[in-house]
Amino acid sequence: MQIIHYKELNEILSSNEIQLFKELQKIISEINKNTNLTRLIEGDDYWISQVYDSIWPFYLSPNKPFDGKKFVDIGSGCGFPGLAYAITHPHSEVYLVDSSRKKTDSLKQIIDALNFNNKIFVINERIEKIAHNASYRNIFDIGTTRAVGSPSTVAEYILPMLNKTGSGLLYCGKWTKKDEFKIRNSLDILKGSISEIKKTQLPKSKGERNIIFIKPEQNCPNSYPRAIGKPAKYPL
Repeated sequence: MQIIHYKELNEILSSNEIQLFKELQKIISEINKNTNLTRLIEGDDYWISQVYDSIWPFYLSPNKPFDGKKFVDIGSGCGFPGLAYAITHPHSEVYLVDSSRKKTDSLKQIIDALNFNNKIFVINERIEKIAHNASYRNIFDIGTTRAVGSPSTVAEYILPMLNKTGSGLLYCGKWTKKDEFKIRNSLDILKGSISEIKKTQLPKSKGERNIIFIKPEQNCPNSYPRAIGKPAKYPL
């Protein structure tokens, strides 16, 4: 079953993946009746601003493998990009992190209702605490954040979680040279660097998107991330 009205999605998703995204849409809509998870659940808001926006970075380099990885999504909310990644990368182990109990309880409902092939773990905790837990620090191949904070803030969340060859994906709207200057200074402190910057215009006039790919150059210093609230209030 194909989505005739979304050429961009038809080109990269299988019919089975599209069906799973339809089921995910229904489940979130049901949960939304009692719990306000997201307003982006109908039409272009869902298929472009949620689904397409979550998955397009993983299709830019077809020769680069993104499946079969250990993946963490920080501030997962209603599951984007984390659950979108899970649907399109069924052999990966997925960790969804959110500090809101309401959201992690909803994520568990979604996972129970949808037939994912992945092992998926939901963690209700602040990332500033998790990132100092030896069970999670420096173990992930891929880390993502979307609509969580400034690039410097989320870099401080992601880099301590990545292994030596890991890659962090920072989802941004507009991106300027000033933004790049700021995050490069932050990454110097965190012992990381920018590996790539990719830009696209979302279909259906949904705006500009940039993905900043970051990577560790050395292990992130043990003092990062800083105490709860500090990365957001005082970006590096």
